[in-house]
Amino acid sequence: MTFTLAKATQIFPETLSADVVPAITARFRLLNAEDQLALIWYAYLEMGQTITIAAPGAARMQFAERLLNDIKALSFAQQSQLMCDLANRTDNEVGRTYANWSVNIKLGFWYKLGQWMQEGLVAPIPEGYRLSANAAAVLGSLKAVDQGQQITLLRNFVVDMGFDPAKGEGQRVMEPVAAPTAEADRKPVFIEGVINPTVKAYMDLLNANDFDNLIQLFLPDGALQPPFQKPIVGTDAVLRFLREDCQNLRLLPERGYSEPTEEGFNQIKVTGKVQTPWFGAGVGMNVAWRFLLDPQGKIYFVAIDLLASPAELLQFRR
Repeated sequence: MTFTLAKATQIFPETLSADVVPAITARFRLLNAEDQLALIWYAYLEMGQTITIAAPGAARMQFAERLLNDIKALSFAQQSQLMCDLANRTDNEVGRTYANWSVNIKLGFWYKLGQWMQEGLVAPIPEGYRLSANAAAVLGSLKAVDQGQQITLLRNFVVDMGFDPAKGEGQRVMEPVAAPTAEADRKPVFIEGVINPTVKAYMDLLNANDFDNLIQLFLPDGALQPPFQKPIVGTDAVLRFLREDCQNLRLLPERGYSEPTEEGFNQIKVTGKVQTPWFGAGVGMNVAWRFLLDPQGKIYFVAIDLLASPAELLQFRR
């Protein structure tokens, strides 16, 4: 076969990804623990003025409830030390527990701590504390990007905290998989310029949390590449990612186009928005989906790119 995974990742090379996101994430990870924690709280306060953060579901947070209650019972000094240990990736029971949570549980954990900080139940930012020059610069960069990039950055800030001793497969604690939306309640997407049934089914099934049927669209060695990550290869690994990271997303594709390529393969690019369950319906990440389908219409490769600017939604340069 002509196509290799390395070659597939290069389809539609003109797509401009938001490279500022990994750059800001890297700068954040160079900060000390105190600055990282303070920046997270400042960012939540800043974003709270323009972005609505949704309350976490009870089923999702049951896995963090014991640790959260333990934290609430600690002194402020102990709470601060525990949070610093998470940021420092200290090898202790709390760090190992946190590292095994899914992304949504981690987001819910910090969301709850932020609520308790405002209620006076968790150690506040010390009075008179000022961000270091480096942390202030990262916060300024965070405030300067669009809202979709901001919510991606907040996710990146908390996802790698805790201690992960190179855990093996199947050890992640994930929220319960939501039941697929009933057939009668599903609303098919419309994509201007794209009628391909596989691409439309991908969008519709993901919107319905119907991961078992969605994975049937992939070749056994098919791959999915999330933003700024390496491709996830093979249907078992892709399905695990979908269940852990893609529940209750709302895909809002807008327009796209397709091009035939070598050996009967077809490449299709679609742009639009993705809304997450964590933020209000008015906030969406500007994304592009780059599909490579085999001659039978199966997905060999799909990449999801966080776009550099809203203008990229309209640009289909060939």
